[in-house]
Amino acid sequence: MKVKTGRSIGFSLAALLLASTLSACTSSSPTGTNATATASAGTQTAAAGATKEHRTLTVEVFDRGKPGQPDLNDNFWTKYINDNFGKQFNATVKFVSVPRAQEVDKLNVLMASGQAPDITFTYNQGVVYNYVQQGGLAELDPVLKQYGSTLTKYLGDDVLKYGKFNGKQYSIPGKRTVLASSNTFIRKDWLDKLGLPVPTTPQQFYDTMVAFKEKNPGGVSGVIPYGYSLQPLNPGLSFIPEAFKPSNLTEEQFATLQPQSIWLANWSMPGFDKAVGYVNKMYNAGLISPNFATDKDGKLLDADISNGKVGAFQTNWDGPYRTAPGTYANLVKNVPGAQLVPIDPWQNDAGKHPKNGYSPNGMYIIIPKTSKNVDLAVQYLNWMSDPKVTLFLQNGQEGVDYNMVNDVPKQTGTTNTGDKMMTVANNLDYDILSNGIELGDQKKNDAAISTGYPGYEKDAENALKVSMVDYYAGYFYSIPNAADAKNNAALKNLSAQMLAKLIVAKPAEVDGLYKSLVQQYMDQGGKAVEDEFIKNYKAQNGK
Repeated sequence: MKVKTGRSIGFSLAALLLASTLSACTSSSPTGTNATATASAGTQTAAAGATKEHRTLTVEVFDRGKPGQPDLNDNFWTKYINDNFGKQFNATVKFVSVPRAQEVDKLNVLMASGQAPDITFTYNQGVVYNYVQQGGLAELDPVLKQYGSTLTKYLGDDVLKYGKFNGKQYSIPGKRTVLASSNTFIRKDWLDKLGLPVPTTPQQFYDTMVAFKEKNPGGVSGVIPYGYSLQPLNPGLSFIPEAFKPSNLTEEQFATLQPQSIWLANWSMPGFDKAVGYVNKMYNAGLISPNFATDKDGKLLDADISNGKVGAFQTNWDGPYRTAPGTYANLVKNVPGAQLVPIDPWQNDAGKHPKNGYSPNGMYIIIPKTSKNVDLAVQYLNWMSDPKVTLFLQNGQEGVDYNMVNDVPKQTGTTNTGDKMMTVANNLDYDILSNGIELGDQKKNDAAISTGYPGYEKDAENALKVSMVDYYAGYFYSIPNAADAKNNAALKNLSAQMLAKLIVAKPAEVDGLYKSLVQQYMDQGGKAVEDEFIKNYKAQNGK
């Protein structure tokens, strides 16, 4: 199931006036760079792709407002790009910064005014679909065939399909290298103190929480066996419903009840009522955070974990090892000897432990129809897909910015400040094709990911492994759901209210309350969303 982090795709359906044209501009030759790595991708097609006329390729870059960040259009990375791609293709690459927090609003303005960069991107599928419907994007099938051989091989059909709309390629999806979503973590030191095994089923987990409450192995005031926070923006129960969902759903049931864009509180999913009943039983037994409904941002839960009050909880697959909020480090500081380990107790009727993770696509890279450089834009992405380019853009110069240790790059710290500062992990704002470290081999990727958690390398490696057991992605729709776009925010808010009421209800009242609340949910847009998923599924599969 979906997790705390926002995974739902909010569709923006603002009407756009895509009439203006982008004006071509010229620029001086790119400045030099100290980078010694050279890109090999595109060398065979550079002569064919380059023209006598010098061109300027404009590319979007996120401005994350990170303190001390360099000039986003003139730094170590942009110089590398211009010294390599630019010289090969007789072009200057100019970066256009867009505030990360306002990227959709800014993109809408740029598209409507005809000022959008040649290469633009967003994480919002609905926004892209809207541009397609308005005729604002370049169709990329012909130019990909001519200039994108390395690119198409790198992404493959499984990723490229996320950029198809109405059967045509209008977007180049980035490739997500980490598909894991979340994990359940437990205090291993509490288990050891009570002589209990790691729980592997929902019943064992419940019994363990009861033991934590009754025996309080941490000796804390206000022990919380299971830490839970109901965040209204992403209401749900994380992986718990997976244990109660039938394993024999048909493809159509799975597609319409577990689509890529749906949030976790899926009221029509068979077994979801049983999952709610399970959590209600835990609450009434005093096993859940008493203030879960008012902990809007999860900060109270983080504090309870850090202070050693919580026995188990669910969060991002790597949540405890992150430096922000630093829950594991704070826990060990406050409670010496405390130990957190990921567990996998949500076993279903088939003995599996299914986990709904991220789809394999990252951001949606698009080229406005007004662009005069569609061919050059695809050549740029094709160049970027070369392993040598990816390695450099994500790590810098070997021997200076990183060293290879067991075939995995280990940073030296030079890319944290100054002209080389990466404003986001793996420099994804410049290496837009890769959402996550990319070394061309998933085992190497996993090993490289673990190095990003100093002091917790082995823990992170194990957590990633656990989080990918029985992984699956939600059903992919090439046709976005207009009813979901319209009702998404309101239904999320309603779901949060429903869950809060159901979890704290008296056990004897849960069934009746569940039915009445779900009917309210359906009447307020839920039925329209489900009906459109059914319609889109049939249209997508020729039924």
